[in-house]
Amino acid sequence: MNTTVRLAQQPEADALLGRSPLALLTGMLLDQQVPMEWAFSGPYTIARRMGRDDLDAHEIAVHDPERFAALLSDKPAVHRYPGAMAKRVQLLCQYLVEHYDGDASGVWRDAGSGAELLARLNALPGFGRQKAQIFVALLGKQFGVRPSGWREAAGPYGEAGSYRSVADITGPASLDKVRAYKQQAKRSAKEAKGRGSRPG
Repeated sequence: MNTTVRLAQQPEADALLGRSPLALLTGMLLDQQVPMEWAFSGPYTIARRMGRDDLDAHEIAVHDPERFAALLSDKPAVHRYPGAMAKRVQLLCQYLVEHYDGDASGVWRDAGSGAELLARLNALPGFGRQKAQIFVALLGKQFGVRPSGWREAAGPYGEAGSYRSVADITGPASLDKVRAYKQQAKRSAKEAKGRGSRPG
């Protein structure tokens, strides 16, 4: 795997995401409640702080939890909630060691269908259905991982030409479009909630 991506908008961090399946999965895990590029630069920061040029699931899985949390909490923090995310990253790595011998690409390498790929991703710690669907779309659109039915499994995120998620980010312009889409979706949800709470 060696793909050019622009998810972190930072060359070294993006280079790591393009060649490291575990870094890519970890970036997706971190992608909540923080800007997308902050989340996807996290794996590079973690690797650097561990003195490595890549993440190793076996090493992270057995790392002292307090030390690992401190590693993510150092300024600048890897996430808005570094302690909670440190636990999630370790749980993810422990799961990968147990089920895929620590090889993150094993999650998608031999998936026979989009539905199977979605189910495997959904089973990962920290991956709900929406996150799993976005990751299916990211693999299909940018990494050429396209088992039959992958677009259907990815739901709306799999649509060609859409700007709904990180799967559609290929540079600063598309990042702006995805951000605008997310803000609009948030506004619509807020308005719908407001309408629902008004007396009839």
